[in-house]
Amino acid sequence: MSGITATLSLLGVAALGVVGVYGAAWAFRVSRDPVAAAPFGSGLEPVEHAVSRFHVRWYTVTMLFLAFDMEMVFMYPWTRVISVMGPGAVIEMFAFLGVLLAGVVHAWREGALRWT
Repeated sequence: MSGITATLSLLGVAALGVVGVYGAAWAFRVSRDPVAAAPFGSGLEPVEHAVSRFHVRWYTVTMLFLAFDMEMVFMYPWTRVISVMGPGAVIEMFAFLGVLLAGVVHAWREGALRWT
């Protein structure tokens, strides 16, 4: 009997979660009325909807940006400890940069950065 109660409780929690997600989506939906979706104080009328789709080519650029952004996240602590770690830290950082460079060269050769 305890297993049935636990199963029904789990299904109830899952149902409440689904209802909650749909309720939040309904409550926070973007207005389809252009007057209500107009920017306040920017001075320019919107050309397209704020939740518009981007061309698939931009995702490659975004991934490259994130890769090099993560490079900077790893480089900052490296600069703080390089004097303590010695030459091994320099070798490791150049190996890390080499892996990133190999990724960019591979993307370039595959034509991922071509816009035509």
